[in-house]
Amino acid sequence: MTTPLPAAFNLRAYQPQDLPALVALFQASVSQLTTEHYDAAQRQAWSPEVADMPTWQTRLASLELFIAGKGQVIAGFIGFSLDGHIDLLYCAPSHARQGVASALYAAAEQRLREGGVRELFTEASLVAQAFFASQGFSVQQAQTVTRGAVMLPRMLMGKTLEPR
Repeated sequence: MTTPLPAAFNLRAYQPQDLPALVALFQASVSQLTTEHYDAAQRQAWSPEVADMPTWQTRLASLELFIAGKGQVIAGFIGFSLDGHIDLLYCAPSHARQGVASALYAAAEQRLREGGVRELFTEASLVAQAFFASQGFSVQQAQTVTRGAVMLPRMLMGKTLEPR
């Protein structure tokens, strides 16, 4: 069963020209939606004001990506690889908690199932931990990522896909 997207939004594949909009959405999401779990220094380390676009381009090129949007408006995106890794899942602050992440995740899980993947994993931020738990993931290990001198806590989470 897939989760429907909010009315008027559609799901599509990533195109290279989406890069600036996805990076801007990522930056807005980190700066506005993570304040309860990460301080200003942590948010800056996670998402610097000036993005390294070549690094982003390389990272996105290595993933399958789905975008939820309407016209030129991008509400969210998910990036994953066929080894079961959910690498990126971000929603625009104006579209958070409206079913966009659930619909993106459902589409990615369906694609991974079709690819024969049985085990999923993600490194969830403290913000995303509850979302992934609601999708059937469980915490496997607490982790800390260091960006410069700043430490960012996150959770390694996993899920076994049951046969349908």
